[in-house]
Amino acid sequence: MTRIVITGASGNYGRGVTDRLIAQGRGADLILITRKPEKLAHRVAQGCTVRYGDFDLPETLAGAVVGADRMLLISGTRVGARVEQHRAAIAAAASAGVRQIVYTSFVGIDDPANPAEVRHDHIETERLIRASGCGWTMLRDAHYADAMVLMAGPGVMQTGTWISNAGEGREAMVWREDCIDCAVAVLTGEGHEGRTYDITGPELQSFRDVAALMAKATGQPLTYEPVDDEAQYAIFDAMGIPRRPVDDQSVNGIPWNSDDMVSFGRAIREGFLEIRSDHVERLTGRKPRSTGQMIAENAEMLREAARSISA
Repeated sequence: MTRIVITGASGNYGRGVTDRLIAQGRGADLILITRKPEKLAHRVAQGCTVRYGDFDLPETLAGAVVGADRMLLISGTRVGARVEQHRAAIAAAASAGVRQIVYTSFVGIDDPANPAEVRHDHIETERLIRASGCGWTMLRDAHYADAMVLMAGPGVMQTGTWISNAGEGREAMVWREDCIDCAVAVLTGEGHEGRTYDITGPELQSFRDVAALMAKATGQPLTYEPVDDEAQYAIFDAMGIPRRPVDDQSVNGIPWNSDDMVSFGRAIREGFLEIRSDHVERLTGRKPRSTGQMIAENAEMLREAARSISA
């Protein structure tokens, strides 16, 4: 059987892929790499091989990937400072004879005018993978609906106002679970080498559209207020969110840095993320789930967040 190595296996994406592959009876085929092996002790009992590996310590990666045929390279979380981390993982894969690297990239990165800081990380990583000598598949995931509905949503409902520098720009936000299902399909299927997939949701929507859906589903008033980039920076500064990436730092549940988020909002506003595809259905055999469905399924949680401000 094909052996699959998964980087960042203790993160949300890695856990989801691992759970699905174990459910398929593939536990013994999995090599799970993590900086904290103790977090994955239960995976050993499920038949997986767990190995220590740290993107920031390239010498730990060479041995960690030995024996793998395919690698799922899950992009690191340090936006703006992760190319060197990815370079180390790619070099280790090439050295160990990994046949195919499947990379969690991002939509809209081909246009050099795209201002989103994440573009540089992903386009450079894709270049390194293509130059590695390994086969490759790029999974260009759209903006996670989970990030907006489940992470940012409660705070938005508490204030009653969604403030963003994304303007009226539209994007097809996607469920992380749909991204995970696509990754599993590629890792366990054939014919995907040399292909790039845009993993998007089914509808192009603005943040104003999403705010209206949240208001309708919860019965709570919610307005959308577009702001310029400087105002958005000021909001994040006041929240204590760093402008540059800091490992393992989260402020009010937000783990990113403001240079990332402000440039991301600008990219939406200027239309660089207005991308919708049928690739989820092509890979999984079913249509992607909508942002509206995620809101509907979490309406009570959002409603409670709105009520908590007056409690």
